[in-house]
Amino acid sequence: MVKISQLSSEISKVLKEYTSDVEEGLEKAKKKVTDDGVKTLKSSGPSKTGAYRKGWRVKRERKGLIVHNATHGSLTHLLENGHAKRNGGRVAGIPHIAPVEQKMIDDFEKEVERVIKK
Repeated sequence: MVKISQLSSEISKVLKEYTSDVEEGLEKAKKKVTDDGVKTLKSSGPSKTGAYRKGWRVKRERKGLIVHNATHGSLTHLLENGHAKRNGGRVAGIPHIAPVEQKMIDDFEKEVERVIKK
């Protein structure tokens, strides 16, 4: 039983606990979703020699996580969207990043809802 004079401090304490639980859950969700995204990109990306597929990494920047290709970063735009050939013509794009990005967004939204509802 809580006295009326202690009610605000008890509410504050419970909210702090909830906030820390949510922050911890969101960190785990970010890590899980980005790791799954990297695994998907490594398995489904275009592969001539395999080096492009192997280059996908997760990089921490401030409080966020970024999925990027560490070894062939300049190729991502060209492979995703296509590019012009040297002697004319065009190479068709291979959309492999956009579907994974959308799946990561959907998965993260589900994880956030799950964490908040706990």
